[in-house]
Amino acid sequence: MLEFDLLVIGGGPGGYVAAIRAAQRGLRVCVVEKERPGGVCLNWGCIPTKAMLRSAEVFHTLTNAAEFGVLADNVRYDFAAVRQRKDAIVKELTDGVAGLLKASGVTLIEGHARFVEPTVVEVHEVDASPIFDGGPRYAAPAGTAIRRVTARDVIVATGSVPAQLPIPGAGLPGVVTSDGAFGLTEVPRRLVIIGGSAVGAEWATLFATFGSQVTVVEMQDRLVPLEDKGIGDALGRSFRKRGITVLTGATVTAITEGDALRVSVGGPAAHELDADVVLVGVGRRPNTSELGLDVTGIDTNASGFIEVDDRLRTSVEHVYAIGDVTGRAMLAHVASHQGITAAEVIAGHDTHIDYSVIPAATFTHPEIASVGLTEKAARAAGHEVITAKFPFAALGRAKTFGETEGFIKIVAGQSHQEVLGVHIIGPSASDLIAEGALAISLEATLDELADTIHAHPTLGEIGMEAAMAGLGLPVHIAPRKR
Repeated sequence: MLEFDLLVIGGGPGGYVAAIRAAQRGLRVCVVEKERPGGVCLNWGCIPTKAMLRSAEVFHTLTNAAEFGVLADNVRYDFAAVRQRKDAIVKELTDGVAGLLKASGVTLIEGHARFVEPTVVEVHEVDASPIFDGGPRYAAPAGTAIRRVTARDVIVATGSVPAQLPIPGAGLPGVVTSDGAFGLTEVPRRLVIIGGSAVGAEWATLFATFGSQVTVVEMQDRLVPLEDKGIGDALGRSFRKRGITVLTGATVTAITEGDALRVSVGGPAAHELDADVVLVGVGRRPNTSELGLDVTGIDTNASGFIEVDDRLRTSVEHVYAIGDVTGRAMLAHVASHQGITAAEVIAGHDTHIDYSVIPAATFTHPEIASVGLTEKAARAAGHEVITAKFPFAALGRAKTFGETEGFIKIVAGQSHQEVLGVHIIGPSASDLIAEGALAISLEATLDELADTIHAHPTLGEIGMEAAMAGLGLPVHIAPRKR
């Protein structure tokens, strides 16, 4: 039996970060991972989708190069090469994580961990056969346990997997999850995407840029419904301008097979769609079905997510959980911060995680990013608010960049003008949101944002410009009519 101070089950952005931090604190650490290190983020989420979206962005830029005075003839894409580039980036990063673990003195064991006691696991070999919808993922454990590992403390960091919708026909060939979409070897001519939140919207952007006839079906009244209403409405307008069909307030009731996939859509205007591929971009569930949680007695909620406190402790002493498996905020950067917090607690440091400032980004075209409260949420929480907006179209750098679509919206308290939320749709939104997160963390006010000198010409000026507008002192847009 192998013995360690800390056993981390899962090597994703939560697990490997926790392992490295614990090793830095002097603990003997082991990570058990059944796939390549990096988890969903590096293998099936953040990185591969963004690599492919970057290829789509380059293609879009080249096909519109004449606007910049650049003549590019016969521009076309090679989807196989797009996928090869994605694979190369993923391999480089996952190999890098493995190297970081090794350099930190962390023992990495390949296999599937299953609890036999709360702090003891058996590690099984895994069958590297493809999953049902085409993604080269590892299947359930195969054969007998190859070794047993015990530790003083355990962190469960097994992440999540796509949820299967209870829709008749959801298991038909040609119906894929967000993971299975990576198995597509060609761009579908007609694509129906179920779900218009971040996952569905990103895939819609990717395939529409490459020429697919894309329809997005979203049950809420707008795309990206967790974002501020103005952001969702703006994305819907942008998608429609780009030829993407957006059906909101609608649901998919059934999928049938014929010459093509026939998708039945229910809602105010019920009808049917033909598709070559249907992509399910809705929901994820905790990846715990083969973990043997019942042996540990760990408490889970009604959806199966592991319940933890602000120190990531489960209901069982010496067992912690981090990342998607906790169901808190299913974002890679949150998992990493949870991992650091859990490692510090296990190492004897009195710390806890604060979820009050969590930025999020959606890599559509235009990009979306947000942090803090939406206007609706701020009012519901009892705040009297003012809002400040500034369009990218009034920003010099956006003009030179050739990307003027979108805006920033700042939600601030009326009395003290403290920043409560920042919401962006437009170029480089995912990078610009960091200033908003810092502003909320430091309890900055509109005055402080407006008084901070920003470099010119940059996209980053937009936060300063919006703050001045919120103060009623805009320089580069006309003042609001009173």
